Amino acid sequence: MSLLSACGLLGRCDGAEPLDDAARAALYQVPLPAPDDALSVFHLGHSLVGRDMPGMVQQLAQAVGLDAHRYDSQLGWGTPLRAHWEPDVAINGFAQENDHPRYRDAAEALRSGEYNAFVMTEMVELRDAIAHHDSAEYLRRWAGLAREHQPDVRIYLYETWHYLDDPAGWLNRLDTDPGALWEGELLARALAAAAADPPAPLIHVIPAGRVMAAFVRALEGQGGLRGMADRSDLFARMPDGSLDPIHINDVGAYLVALTHYAVLYHRDPLGLPHALRRADGTLADAPSAPVAALMQQVVWDVVTSLPVTGVGDAQ
Repeated sequence: MSLLSACGLLGRCDGAEPLDDAARAALYQVPLPAPDDALSVFHLGHSLVGRDMPGMVQQLAQAVGLDAHRYDSQLGWGTPLRAHWEPDVAINGFAQENDHPRYRDAAEALRSGEYNAFVMTEMVELRDAIAHHDSAEYLRRWAGLAREHQPDVRIYLYETWHYLDDPAGWLNRLDTDPGALWEGELLARALAAAAADPPAPLIHVIPAGRVMAAFVRALEGQGGLRGMADRSDLFARMPDGSLDPIHINDVGAYLVALTHYAVLYHRDPLGLPHALRRADGTLADAPSAPVAALMQQVVWDVVTSLPVTGVGDAQ
């Protein structure tokens, strides 16, 4: 029986209590086997996925001989999983965000069974998504659709971040949101129907938010490194030159891409190239060598410390 079958593949499980910490931890005791070949990945989300980051993941895979890595995506602006699923709910920015060769309709893509990895994320503010957009239900629906048409698909929830000026504190949110929201709410409710159906969890996590927190602490703790002074240097600039408090720049995208690579392939990113290209083929702004090395070290430390990634302590 699959993790969704207790309430039907795409049905709702109203009234199901979320899995507690111990029950969730039990599902993640055994790591996933490392992929033995290049992956075909579908990305579903919004501008914190973006066009460039998935392209960087592809370049990182190709750098280690995984030339067949391919990807497609469906994006929007601040889009909840519900809007991607429901045809009568508008996806803001749909035309702009999907005006590129890697766009593919998400439902059609998953029904094709052509992808062996599916990465999705929820909108920011995450608390609003949970309160108003039934996030856990749509996480479960998308996971069920992917699994229905490709039984061996690896399914991931991409954990992002919040605004730099969040009144609760940016680092505090990165520290507390995984337990309270990403895993404690979304995963706990999406997996609740599977409480009697262990051992393998349906959905693993790409912990970009926790990687970002660990990297920023390491960076700022040593007073910065060449080319990067503090957390603000991970974020883009507005047309007027002011700091964009939510969207990452090329260097931030590199950190997030390293995290995806490490989780998807169970490989230490140490030594990977750091001069990459954007999705349109132009050269991305590259982190300095010491910044890239710190990013790679932090990514592997975080990814291998969290059983929910499915990587375990792989070397």
